[in-house]
Amino acid sequence: MKSGITSRAWYAASIERFRTTSAEEILGTLTANSAFDVALSQRDAWRAEIDFLRERLTGLTGAILFEFSIPRMGRRIDVVLLLGGVVFVLEFKIGAALYDSAAVDQVWDYALDLKNFHEASHGRTIVPLLVVTDGPNLADALRRDADGVVRPLRVSRRNFRDVLDLAASSFAAKEIDVERWASSSYRPTPTIIEAARALYAQHSVEDIARHDAGAENLRVTSQHLEELVGEAQRSKRKIICFVTGVPGAGKTLVGLNVATRRNDDDTNSPAVYLSGNGPLVAVLREALTRDEVARQNELGVRVRKSKVAESVKAFIQNVHHFRDDALRDDANPPVEHVAIFDEAQRAWTRTKAETWMRTKKGVAFPWSEPEFLLSSMDRHADWSVVVCLVGGGQEINDGEAGIGEWLQALQARVPDWRMHISSRLTDSEYAADGALDSLRARSNAQLDDCLHLAVSMRSFRAENVSAFVKAVLDQEEHAAADALERMREKFPIAITRDLTAAKQWVRDHARDSERYGLVTSSKAFRLKPHAIDVRVNVDPVHWFLSGKDDTRSSYYLEDAATEFQVQGLELDWTCVTWDADLRPSAGNRGWSFYDFRGSRWTNVKKEENRRYLLNAYRVLMTRARQGMVLFVPPGDDRDATRQTAFYDGTFDYLKAIGVPVLA
Repeated sequence: MKSGITSRAWYAASIERFRTTSAEEILGTLTANSAFDVALSQRDAWRAEIDFLRERLTGLTGAILFEFSIPRMGRRIDVVLLLGGVVFVLEFKIGAALYDSAAVDQVWDYALDLKNFHEASHGRTIVPLLVVTDGPNLADALRRDADGVVRPLRVSRRNFRDVLDLAASSFAAKEIDVERWASSSYRPTPTIIEAARALYAQHSVEDIARHDAGAENLRVTSQHLEELVGEAQRSKRKIICFVTGVPGAGKTLVGLNVATRRNDDDTNSPAVYLSGNGPLVAVLREALTRDEVARQNELGVRVRKSKVAESVKAFIQNVHHFRDDALRDDANPPVEHVAIFDEAQRAWTRTKAETWMRTKKGVAFPWSEPEFLLSSMDRHADWSVVVCLVGGGQEINDGEAGIGEWLQALQARVPDWRMHISSRLTDSEYAADGALDSLRARSNAQLDDCLHLAVSMRSFRAENVSAFVKAVLDQEEHAAADALERMREKFPIAITRDLTAAKQWVRDHARDSERYGLVTSSKAFRLKPHAIDVRVNVDPVHWFLSGKDDTRSSYYLEDAATEFQVQGLELDWTCVTWDADLRPSAGNRGWSFYDFRGSRWTNVKKEENRRYLLNAYRVLMTRARQGMVLFVPPGDDRDATRQTAFYDGTFDYLKAIGVPVLA
C-alpha cells in the first residue's frame, strides 16, 4: 500500500511501513493533513497512539489508517486496522483507567457507520475496540451481530494484542484490498440533525450525502437551485422555486445546503432558512449551537454558548418571527435576499393569520402568510429568491393553507416574478392542480423536473417505506403488501397488542446510540391506560437531543411525541402507537375518523380535519430510518371508550397486509 494519505485518512500505510517510519515523520504527515491547527495535547495523543501500536503490531501484516473521516457524524476514527480480512475500529483513551459507556457507544457508532455507509465494508466483519490504556483486563465475549458488526470490546495495554489476535483468527476472511477499501465510496444518509451540523460546519451536501441514484437527485436539485440563485443575482430578477419530494427525500437538507453555502460565499446577500415548525427550529438551533461550541472548544477557542446561539438564530428562524420583523419595519426589505421556506404548504391562510394576529398581537393583518412573505421579499429593489420546500400530505393543523395559497398569492401580489415549479406539483397529494391551471400558460412559469426529490433518504435501509405508508393509508392492500415484501429484509416492521413487547422490540433492535422513541397521534386520548398521555408537554429539544441518562429523552420510552413534535425530524427506530381516532371502515372501504370529546368518541365531519388526521399518521409512520413497531391496543369491553371493536379492525387490516405479529 502507498504510504500517502487517502481521501479520508490523514495517514495511511502498510503496518510494516508504519513500524519502520519514524514517529516524527508520521506526526508530520498527520499535522500537515489536519484541517485545523493541531494543539499540543492532540500531538501528544498521536505520539502515544503511535508508540502503543508500534510495540503491539509486531509480526502482523495489513494496513493502518489514522484519523479516518466519518462524514455523516462530522468525526474521525482514531485508527482503523485492516487485518486478515477484518476491519478493526479503534477509539483510544490514552492514560484513562475507566471504560466510559459513552466511549463504548462512540466506537460502536463508528463501526456501524462503516457497515451501513462505506461500500467496501458492507460485507466485512467490523470489530470496534475501545482502548483504555490503563484500564483493567476484561473478558468481553466476541458477539457478532447478523450484519457482521461485533459488539464493542474493551481492552487495555495489557490484553490489546491477545484480543486483536483472537478476533482476527475468529473472523478470518479473504484479505482486504487495502487500496480499494481506502478509496471506496462512502454513501452516508445523515439524519436532519447530523446534516444540519455538517452543513453549518461548512461541508457541502455532496460531502454528507450518498452517491446512489436517489442522492444524485439530491445533488442535482441542490446545484440547480444554486444556479437559479446566481442567475437571479446576476440578472437582477426575482424568482420563486417550488421543490417537491416524498417524505424523507431531503427537502430540508436541500434548503439548509442553499442557505449555508450562500452565507459562506456571499455575506452581502445572505440567505435565511425559515420554518413554521417550532419544534424543528428549536431542535436544529440547539443542536447547531452545541456542536459549534464543542468545535470551537476543540480548537482551543473559548466561546459563550449564548453568543453562538445568536448567530445560529439569525441563520435558522421561525417563519412567524420573520413575518413579525417584516411587519414592524414595513418600509425596508429583509436583510436576506434569499429565503427558504420549509414545509411551505403549512403556511397560514388569511383567515388563520388574520384571526391570530388580531387576537394575539392586536394587529390588523389582512393577508395570508404567503401573500405577506412574498410582498416582503418583493421590497428588494434589485433581486430576491424564494425557495418553497413542499411536502405532499403533510398538512396536519387547522389553518394550514396548502400550496394553492402560494400560487394564488403569486397571481395577486407578485405576478411578474419568474416561477420555477416542480413538475410533480401537479400530483394530487400536493392539492395544487386547480391553482396551477391559471399559471400553465404564463411565459414566466416553467415546470422543472430537477426540482422534485423522488427517493426517500430518511431510511437508508429501504426506499419503499414512503410507498408502503402511502398504500396503507390509501387502503391499497396489494400495493402495501408488495412494498412491504420489497423492504422486509432491510427495514423491519412488526405489529403487536402488547406495549411492553413493543418497547422491548425497539430496545433490542437499537444498537449503541441509535435513537428510538414512542410516537403517537395528538388525538390519541385513550392511550392513558397504557401510560401514554398526549396532554403531557414533551420538550422536543430534550426528547431528540438528550442522552440515555435523561428521563426527558426519547430513549426512556415514557413520553410519546406527537406529529407536531416530530414532523421534519426522525429517529432510527420508532414505536408507533395507534389509537381509536383512526379506524378502517367496514370492509376497509375508507377510514372512520374520530375525535375524543368529553367522555366519548365523536365523528370528525369536516373534510379538512379528516385530512389532518390521516396526515398525522402519515407523519408518524415515516419517522423511522431503520424500522418500526406498531402498537394497536387490545381494547377493553368494560370501558365504553376502549371497546375491542375500536381496535380490532386496525390490527386485522395491518396483519392482513402482511405486517408480522410479535409472538
